[in-house]
Amino acid sequence: MSMSLRDQLLKAGLANEKQSKEAERQLRQQQREQQRLPKDKRATASRGQLDAHQAQLAKTARDQELSRQRTQQADQKARRAQTAQLIEQNRLPRVQTDERYNFVDGTKVRAIAADRSVREGLRRGDIAIVRHNDGYELVPAHIAARIRERNEDAVIKSAAADEAAIHDGVPDDLIW
Repeated sequence: MSMSLRDQLLKAGLANEKQSKEAERQLRQQQREQQRLPKDKRATASRGQLDAHQAQLAKTARDQELSRQRTQQADQKARRAQTAQLIEQNRLPRVQTDERYNFVDGTKVRAIAADRSVREGLRRGDIAIVRHNDGYELVPAHIAARIRERNEDAVIKSAAADEAAIHDGVPDDLIW
């Protein structure tokens, strides 16, 4: 059994009950007006009005979906801007050294300039590495947590985070 356009729009979430009831009210009103017309004009007018009404419902549903997508894109853009601003304002100054700290980003091993104090901060979890403008920056761990709230992919998973996941030498997935 096929569903009516109204039921399909409701099920898809593109229209709500209020819109549906308003459309039905308008349809009843149009039918009353149709009954006042002569018989030969009634059939053609009601079919055209019904088609126009269904087209209007479909257009409203499309407009709502486009609006939802635009809102979602604007939210993503705002989160990216907030992430970039947090990194710019809180990044640690780059150290001038030949020493490197190697870390894994996805499946690749990357390196960043780091002296002994920076490496120690990374090991303890006081400093985190974040992606920024096709590169990497060092930020304090509490800032990395705020960045992670806005964009989880921007923060590189560190060895300190892996160690924090292990309690008493037992990984989290083995604790009952």
